[in-house]
Amino acid sequence: MSLIHISNLTFCYDGSYDPIFENVSFGIDTDWKLGFIGRNGRGKTTFLRLLMGKYDYSGSISASVSFDYFPFDVNDKTQFTIDVINLICADYELWQLNKELSLLDVSEDVLYRPFETLSNGEQTKVLLAALFLKQNHFLLIDEPTNHLDVSARKIVGDYLNTKKGFILVSHDRSFLDTCIDHVLSINKTNIEVQKGNFSSWQSNKEWQDQFELNENEKLKGEIKKLSASAKRTATWSNEVEKSKIGTGAYDRGFIGHKAAKMMKRSKNIKSRQQKAIGEKSKLLKNIETAESLSIRPLSYPKNALLELSNIAIFYGKNQVCKDVGFTINQGDRIALCGKNGCGKSSILKLIKGYPIDFNGDLNVASNLTISYVAQDTSFLKGALKDFAEENQIDESLFKAILRKLDFSRIQFEKNMEDYSGGQKKKVLLAKSLCEEAHLFIWDEPLNFIDVLSRIQIEELIMAHQPTMLFVEHDISFVRAVATEEIRI
Repeated sequence: MSLIHISNLTFCYDGSYDPIFENVSFGIDTDWKLGFIGRNGRGKTTFLRLLMGKYDYSGSISASVSFDYFPFDVNDKTQFTIDVINLICADYELWQLNKELSLLDVSEDVLYRPFETLSNGEQTKVLLAALFLKQNHFLLIDEPTNHLDVSARKIVGDYLNTKKGFILVSHDRSFLDTCIDHVLSINKTNIEVQKGNFSSWQSNKEWQDQFELNENEKLKGEIKKLSASAKRTATWSNEVEKSKIGTGAYDRGFIGHKAAKMMKRSKNIKSRQQKAIGEKSKLLKNIETAESLSIRPLSYPKNALLELSNIAIFYGKNQVCKDVGFTINQGDRIALCGKNGCGKSSILKLIKGYPIDFNGDLNVASNLTISYVAQDTSFLKGALKDFAEENQIDESLFKAILRKLDFSRIQFEKNMEDYSGGQKKKVLLAKSLCEEAHLFIWDEPLNFIDVLSRIQIEELIMAHQPTMLFVEHDISFVRAVATEEIRI
């Protein structure tokens, strides 16, 4: 057990005047299993890269362990998997590696296949096993679940629960609850460390936010009353002081003493008012405001929107799925479930109208309007303004939705290729929310999306209840919004 100390860490990208981190200080134990959470674009990956020594910064980072980053960059994927592992960790026994692979439900034969032939899930598991073979290393795991199906997420979550000494960036709430014992959260104004899993952190966060909101309202009322009281007392003091001037029998000393006493009381009230204002200014700085979103579902004259029967899909001679059949009626929110590679995305593309080879019957209602969110975001390039124009969506509405999804205005000036993975996905989601449609088809809409935005999107769907067909591996999201789960 040892400590990692971060002291007065300040970092800003070249050419930017807006610091990602400013005078950040905290400590973490190398035995902890930390879940790292925060809004997209807050600097989670940047912080991991700072720990790895990738950027220059001011302040200090001190640690008695070495840091390793996941995903490990494999330059030559044509190599056998065993050779890739030897590049990552040269000092291990084969039985140790086989033990790790067994825990991850990976067969030994993958070691003697080219790395590029492994599925995304297999590659994730192999790289995690190799990195955890290292001794006295602290692992920085950056979003490992984006290419994992539900069953693989459970396997990897259970595996990480047996380990210690890592920071895990993930937005999957169930996954985090499985394998962490501390939360590292990037807030609006600071970074905090808290003991517990995601659920306990969320509960504490909601309690703290509500406490601050209540305290803020109480102080607002107190400040208002103090302000009125100070004004009245100052007025009375002035009136009493004026009464010293004139004719008649009076005691000037008594009146002067009374005026001074009232003035002192007025100053005391103002002092209390300033203290209350000071206390109020400490509140609400880290409250995450998530404005409600809206979606634009259209009503269709008939209940049934589409029907699939005995569908089989082919890529060349390779059959990726068969005997797929289901019906979508208005109001349905159907989640397609199944392992990676079973054809879920292909089914969505087929319904959307992509040129895909298939057998079976596909009946789509005439003049059905579909809004589609693709799994892949790599095609996003150029300016948001041009993207809105190309897709014939209202630019002002588009940007307003992005603002609600925690886009800062400065992001509007950047090209989309410079966005983070989560920001790119939000662009596609915002586009879909701008479109009127009978059916919304979303393919892994939450990939790279931060936890708070996931909750925001859940609330949107439950409030407006659009007809949907979607693929998503976040089991918390599926359980919250789906009216039916269909396994491929």
